Amino acid sequence: MILPRTEKGEVRMSEAEFSALLSEAAEAGAKRALADAGIDGKDAALDIRDLRSLLDCIRFVRRTAVQTAVHLITTGIMLALLAGIALKLKIFGGSP
Repeated sequence: MILPRTEKGEVRMSEAEFSALLSEAAEAGAKRALADAGIDGKDAALDIRDLRSLLDCIRFVRRTAVQTAVHLITTGIMLALLAGIALKLKIFGGSP
């Protein structure tokens, strides 16, 4: 493809040609990026769905772990308060 040039050597092209050139470059770059990441070919869509599913699972596990830690800490504090109250009221037959 030979494009017309100005006196300074600059390439001149119409907006439609420029848009087509950008589209081709973007598509080639995306294909190269997928190939570099190892998720190209006919199973690429399945691989990406699997990766997204894995990320969703990791987020769920992280959220559940935080909730469990909060529940354990809260339960521990409540048990310590109840034990302190029981000792203060001498419910378990403390010393005279």
